[in-house]
Amino acid sequence: MNIDDLLEELYAYSMFSIRLGLDNIKEICKYLGNPEKSYKVIHITGTNGKGSVSTTVERILLDAGYKVGKYTSPHILKFNERIIFNDKYISDENVAKYYERVKKIIDEHNIQATFFEVTTAMMFDYFKDMKADYVILEAGMGGRYDATNVCDNIVSVITNVSLEHTEYLGDTIYKIAKEKAGIIKNCPYTIFADNNPDVKKAIEEVTDKYVNVLEKYKDSTYSLDFNTFTTNILINGNKYEYSLFGDYQYKNFLCAYEVVKYLSIDENIIKEAVKKVIWQCRFEVYSKNPLVIFDGAHNLAGVEELIKIVKQHFSKDEVTILVSILKDKDRVSMFRKLNEISSNIVLTSIPDNPRASTAKELYDYVENKKDFEYEEDPIKAYNLALSKKRKLTICCGSFYILIKLKEGLNG
Repeated sequence: MNIDDLLEELYAYSMFSIRLGLDNIKEICKYLGNPEKSYKVIHITGTNGKGSVSTTVERILLDAGYKVGKYTSPHILKFNERIIFNDKYISDENVAKYYERVKKIIDEHNIQATFFEVTTAMMFDYFKDMKADYVILEAGMGGRYDATNVCDNIVSVITNVSLEHTEYLGDTIYKIAKEKAGIIKNCPYTIFADNNPDVKKAIEEVTDKYVNVLEKYKDSTYSLDFNTFTTNILINGNKYEYSLFGDYQYKNFLCAYEVVKYLSIDENIIKEAVKKVIWQCRFEVYSKNPLVIFDGAHNLAGVEELIKIVKQHFSKDEVTILVSILKDKDRVSMFRKLNEISSNIVLTSIPDNPRASTAKELYDYVENKKDFEYEEDPIKAYNLALSKKRKLTICCGSFYILIKLKEGLNG
């Protein structure tokens, strides 16, 4: 079976949709010999920032000489991006090898596994064979019943909490925080970056071994360098030139920093490593001339953080936005917010995505229609946005639209 056919078969497990619970993954792991017990696990959940934190911790641990696995989602261009060992994507050959191992188990034992459960089991098994020292796990959704939550973590991280996936996780910050705090279990150290008292309450109900980095490092400062697109951070007299850009990256940095300080990583290694962190589609400078930013802001909280950055350096008439938003997001509020930083917004669709709206449907959610236009084809919409010749073009709203743009623009 070639890799395309194999991935088509793997994606077909999505038809089982989302089912919260750990029975399936525990059973699969049992028949695999419980590979998830073979390494030290750093488990990360949160509404936004999981990828930035995990990638920063990964870079620092690699520079410290450890063998490191990282599991993240969704992928941007190809499935292999989800499973990374020592800074390299899993090969097509290993995707096939570990898929066949897991498939044999679920077929023999009639396990109705979902796509995420199958992928998670593949990852656990692969990292065991790679003899990873540390594995950094990004929860897919929530925490308590997420398929990643079958490990004994040495560190748990909750980046932040805002309303998301309310049909699965609950309709209040406290309920969602409680689900995310489900990753903690008997973990010896929990790190979070959220001053909402409901988040702290949910964590305190599980553990007293926690730290809110926003409190611990409240005297720290940061500034954004719009020439180099870096975030400069000052902690206890030490300066860090962080390659991920944005106000929100300050909080993500603090989470990652606390993880590696807890693991006793040398300060000089940290300083050099954070200069080299790469995380695509997070205020990514896709093009410098013209200036085009790809940002994965896909919910209201993410959009608000994006706006905070842009307002510092660009006026409303200097910005064009290309955006597409999934049906389960607060489209009205997100469009209203984006309109604060641009009077020229192009809406587009995300082909072949059942969660996506057409560009015309998105336009129906717009309040200030004179500042918006729409084009169904993403590449045509991108070219339309560039034709406005503004100082800055931002592409945002969903990782899935960024995937389509990169596929189309990169050939």
